[in-house]
Amino acid sequence: MSQDTTSSKDAQTSNGLTYADAGVDIDAGNDLVKKISPLVKATSRPGADSEIGGFGGLFDLKGAGFTDPILVAANDGVGTKLKIAIETGQHRTVGIDLVAMCVNDLIVQGAEPLFFLDYYATGALDVETATDVVAGIADGCRLSGAALIGGETAEMPGMYAKGDYDLAGFAVGAAERGSLLPRPDVKEGDVLLGLTSSGVHSNGFSMVRKIVEIAGLEWSSEAPFADGKTLGECLMEPTRIYVKPLLTALKTTNGIKALAHITGGGLPENLPRVLPKETTARIDLSPISVPPVFKWLAQAGGVAESEMLRTFNCGIGMVVVVEEDEAEMVSAALQQVGERVVTLGRIETGGDKSVVFDGKLDI
Repeated sequence: MSQDTTSSKDAQTSNGLTYADAGVDIDAGNDLVKKISPLVKATSRPGADSEIGGFGGLFDLKGAGFTDPILVAANDGVGTKLKIAIETGQHRTVGIDLVAMCVNDLIVQGAEPLFFLDYYATGALDVETATDVVAGIADGCRLSGAALIGGETAEMPGMYAKGDYDLAGFAVGAAERGSLLPRPDVKEGDVLLGLTSSGVHSNGFSMVRKIVEIAGLEWSSEAPFADGKTLGECLMEPTRIYVKPLLTALKTTNGIKALAHITGGGLPENLPRVLPKETTARIDLSPISVPPVFKWLAQAGGVAESEMLRTFNCGIGMVVVVEEDEAEMVSAALQQVGERVVTLGRIETGGDKSVVFDGKLDI
């Protein structure tokens, strides 16, 4: 990284201490801005010109085509999956994870993601690492249709170990008044459809890391569940972004009543968040095609099915609650845009539990 023209030795001798001597390299920060500017510009969309460098990002709701919008906001992080990114040097995909965790929480409320801001904090700024991370964030923004309109890079010597960094993301979306989800008419007989996950996504990595430790493996070890790939490569598979397929289904059908993003807590904790209190989601586990990574985690860690279900997504990253008469149409609309749809069960009333499982996971 570039330094101030006065060396540390000269600065100390002349009592001319610089910010760089204290561990903060402003020149490196400026270099990062230059490198990421084209990445940010590539996320431009109606309502945002995606320029950076000002004190705040701007967004024009009218320019985005909204008439009477309700704004919806979400923020999240990547969790301890960052430890694997740091230890393997695979930094590009955690940016996608960061965006996914935020924008998937917007779409479940019926909101179209509009813009995204990131926060990147580290002890000493490594421009190449930070550029990789922001490149991934830009990838996620393009996948979700959100504009990357700003962010913060914080260099804080003494706060982080060498090479460590942390991420936070903030997303804002909008929906026309009256179109927010969940709808109030969720009722008995409504069908539950599941959209498949890409793997572990960004939840449960404290458990993942513990199981890898128990198994005595390294991130560079060949994955026991995937030939020709390292364990690190497999576990860094980014979180799926469900925004565009779901926006298409919402616009072309009228049967979607609620959506649940299956994150930490799994199906038992996330699905009840969008259902009326008097209802029960009855789910058949047997149709779920459990990705090999979850089978390995369960077996290598000796993890019971109930614990798997409340820690991981186990193969279902999003649940769609649909009017019974519209279920086939919604399923077809999602399949046409590339989603793999699994019929999971139905909504019932009169039970004493929010979620009831039938069958067994294939783990």
